[in-house]
Amino acid sequence: MSQETLGLYEAVVDEAALTRTVERFRSVGIRLPTFAELGDPATIPGSIVDKLADVGPDEPHPLNLFRVHWYNDEARTGRVEVPGYIELPSELTGVDARIILAIGDRFPMITAHKVLAAYSCLAPRIVAGAFDPTTHRAIWPSTGNYARGGVAISRIMESRGVAVLPEGMSKERFDWLDEWIASPDDVIRTYGVESNVKEIYDECNRLAQDPRNVILNQFSEYSNHLGHYGVTGPALHHIFNDSGGKRLAAYVSASGSAGTLGAGDYLKERTGCHIVPVEALECPTMLYNGFGDHNIQGIGDKHIPLIHNVTNSDDVVGVSDRATDALFMVFNTAAGHALLADKGLAPSAIEQLRHMGLSSICNMLASIKYAQYHRLTSDDVIVTVATDGAAMYTSEIAKFTTRDYPDGFGAQEAAAAFGEHLGGESSAHLMELGQPETDRVFNLGYFTWVEQQGVSFEHFEDRRRQDFWNGIRHYLAEWDEMISDFNDRTGVAG
Repeated sequence: MSQETLGLYEAVVDEAALTRTVERFRSVGIRLPTFAELGDPATIPGSIVDKLADVGPDEPHPLNLFRVHWYNDEARTGRVEVPGYIELPSELTGVDARIILAIGDRFPMITAHKVLAAYSCLAPRIVAGAFDPTTHRAIWPSTGNYARGGVAISRIMESRGVAVLPEGMSKERFDWLDEWIASPDDVIRTYGVESNVKEIYDECNRLAQDPRNVILNQFSEYSNHLGHYGVTGPALHHIFNDSGGKRLAAYVSASGSAGTLGAGDYLKERTGCHIVPVEALECPTMLYNGFGDHNIQGIGDKHIPLIHNVTNSDDVVGVSDRATDALFMVFNTAAGHALLADKGLAPSAIEQLRHMGLSSICNMLASIKYAQYHRLTSDDVIVTVATDGAAMYTSEIAKFTTRDYPDGFGAQEAAAAFGEHLGGESSAHLMELGQPETDRVFNLGYFTWVEQQGVSFEHFEDRRRQDFWNGIRHYLAEWDEMISDFNDRTGVAG
């Protein structure tokens, strides 16, 4: 793989393609936001903000590109000064440490933050002339939300997007795709569930044989990492500062593509916090070189993503999908809400739980484990993300009920679920990453990226050093210059 294949563009690579794209974007009125504008939406021109007032957050409208940030309000139509976040009460977590989740379902179109990753991966290719919307198809390999984000961004950019995702993902994901795609052929269902990522890669390798297909692999596109470094990182830092916390102890995030973990690099540079990747206990790749299937949708695994800065991670936590499934029932049923009220949660705190999908609950449980293991106090803050909301998994309630609660989910079942997975939660399956553990986890990536996917050994090893990761930060500023030049060429007003 070349640097360009990995999403690292420093200059225009195809002027003819760029010219055609400029003409297409000019004709339909598409202006691209810079990463700086998404990181600090207060810098978005007032004329664009005024126009946004007439655009719904779920419309495939070019102006919704300027809502691909963490500062949308509850209605997703206006902007707030501080990104929305939830601070979980100790009555729920059982720990003194303050656990804060940034709210991801305020993002436009897909109500999940993965639309930011999709924009981050496609925009640099657009302005480099490496993606021509008049001829290319954008292929979005994913376990769900990234593919939806890619389809949304593709449609806005007047191009064809193809979602590649496991057939076992939630019904809501496929229902959304059915409404947004141009053709049924634009959704490719691969074998398996959340952990069957290799099957996605195999399908993409097949699709890549057609030169009209451009694979935007979130697991290996450094623009995914950089987008979260430059946009999510500052947003989370803003949340921490707003919280009044004394010390940012850790940033916790389920690995998935490892893109969101890029925000941890930003936070660690400024606060010294730990970076804590999380995985499903049923597929404990980092913890135990393990494998298996799980249902924590949004954290596809069984491999180490190329864009995971492993040597900058400090701890790894495993969370069981039994816990996330059961607590989803507690957080989203009348019996569960009654139990939480009895535990002392205020109605407003219970209402906020609707912002937490399965991977969000996973991030919560991992944060609790980390706080218990490291014996954190009320002076400590853990920041994590609610990647998407409960609305993306409504159909799972019927599935969980049939499978686990054939006699119904009532007060007794809610109490048992809470007691086992929160009241009885422990710091088991947490590993501190010393040098031997870090090397082991890093080395696991060799088999996917060098042996299977064709990454050079030299590039693979370069990623072991922090100098490599520090050395790619400059791309954000360069891409912003390229985006500004591109906007000047289209002439679409700000």
